[in-house]
Amino acid sequence: MTKSFDKVPKHVALIMDGNGRWAQERGLSRIEGHKEGAQSVRAVLRAAAQAGVEYITVYAFSTENWKRPPKEVEGLMKLLVGSLNSYEQELHDNHIRLRVMGQFERLPLPVRMRLQKTIDATAHYTDHTFIIALSYGSRTEIADAAKQIAEKVKAGELDPKKINEQTLANHLYLPDVPDPELMIRTSGELRLSNFLLWQISYSEFYITETYWPDFREEQFFQALEAFNHRDRRYGGVKK
Repeated sequence: MTKSFDKVPKHVALIMDGNGRWAQERGLSRIEGHKEGAQSVRAVLRAAAQAGVEYITVYAFSTENWKRPPKEVEGLMKLLVGSLNSYEQELHDNHIRLRVMGQFERLPLPVRMRLQKTIDATAHYTDHTFIIALSYGSRTEIADAAKQIAEKVKAGELDPKKINEQTLANHLYLPDVPDPELMIRTSGELRLSNFLLWQISYSEFYITETYWPDFREEQFFQALEAFNHRDRRYGGVKK
């Protein structure tokens, strides 16, 4: 299924919510919900490439998710490695670059090694970029940026009078990535969950009741269709 749109967001961010509830309603384990959710990631990447979206960022594992039961965390990490093993060729077929944002060093060594392998293998692609937010928290990201700026001021490398919004943006985890124009959250939840708080200042929000495991190409295209009907003024007045 191929769709075209008058306006295509350059960057779409997704909060993938509802895996656990999807599984519970079917009498399955939470990890089974996460496995089905991984299929939705694959479907969205295909749909985004078809529509011409250049950047997709998914909130896969937050800094708060480390508080989940160890068995679930271990299952999620195994699922991540398994998904890379299964779907890396699809990244190559669609010329999709993989990047990761978050506290990379907190991830288990085998996971870091597997991720780095795919990151290196796809680094030369420029058509599309798939960003996985792993061990990510936006407040931590902003705090880390502030620390870097403070260190530069202390070292005499930066005049505090010249610090502005762009200064902070330049010290975020992926400063070269444009801010998302569209942020999608599934399962009907109405909160940001510490995701890209700085970057989504002017993003359009699309909230759907659909659980993430049921969010596939058709649902992604519906979100893009909704985006096409938004009037984006960035605080200005419609002419």
